[in-house]
Amino acid sequence: MNLSFLPENIRRALLNLNENLLTEIRLRSGQPVIVEYSAAYRYLSGAGTTERRGSALVCGDTSDILASAMNGCVYCYAEELKEGFITLPGGVRIGIAGEYVTDGGRIKTIARPTSLNIRIPHSVCGCSDRIFPLFADGLKSIMLFSRPGYGKTTMLRDLTMRISRELKVNVLVLDVRNEISGPCGVAGLGETVDVVKSGEKFASVQCAIRAMKPDVIVTDELYGEQDVAAVKYARDCGIDVLASAHIQNGNLLRGLGFDYYVRLNGIGVEADIYDKNFSPLRDNSARDGGGLSACVRKKEARGDIFGTI
Repeated sequence: MNLSFLPENIRRALLNLNENLLTEIRLRSGQPVIVEYSAAYRYLSGAGTTERRGSALVCGDTSDILASAMNGCVYCYAEELKEGFITLPGGVRIGIAGEYVTDGGRIKTIARPTSLNIRIPHSVCGCSDRIFPLFADGLKSIMLFSRPGYGKTTMLRDLTMRISRELKVNVLVLDVRNEISGPCGVAGLGETVDVVKSGEKFASVQCAIRAMKPDVIVTDELYGEQDVAAVKYARDCGIDVLASAHIQNGNLLRGLGFDYYVRLNGIGVEADIYDKNFSPLRDNSARDGGGLSACVRKKEARGDIFGTI
């Protein structure tokens, strides 16, 4: 993981942390540095993490940090800046807050950044163990959904690797932000995986289907009519799709036509799986004695299962 663009005092402090437990670094000009570490937000001190604000490192000018991350080449990141982020080699993604410059109702660029959210990608082998059995009798289309930061991209990455390794089918990864392939590299995803990097999902799906003849397409963060049209086009061509979304509205998701919907509930928390009709999937292992996973039964008891969203 390359964080060489960070100020030296922050880099030194991060060396005291377990990289596998670090998921975010939040930098705000003139404010204490905060990290998400072991699923909790803490201040960053020179010796590691601390609960004491007075011991925390203080961030300097975030404009200088962002310029260092882009290596002084704003032009190379112009299109990403319009979306409020940049992605560095290796999949490290930096979200940016500040003065958004608009033109005709669209973001043109970001001037005077004041906050940076540095998201650290991870490859977690085996995190898809509960989901992968859905492919027991062949490929399926699956939608992963959750709030931001619940591991959707990490899950897609692990599913991609396992599909390539165990099912031996052609996988096309539409990697808009270089986050799916970033931590392991294109080659690390698998010997049957092809990667297309583009921000236009619909046009890219049309072109890639003709050019690469995939059996399944993997993409992240679906939203908007064009993204939905891209999924429909692939399904109409007989190609299964694995995708993710931040959408929490059941009515919106229901119209996308996936075979299964998987709700991620947090890092290390069991996911909820629903069929195409949004009925909770019965657990054939009967590990809870009643056929339904314990977390689904708890949600039914308090009246907030997915069907009521």
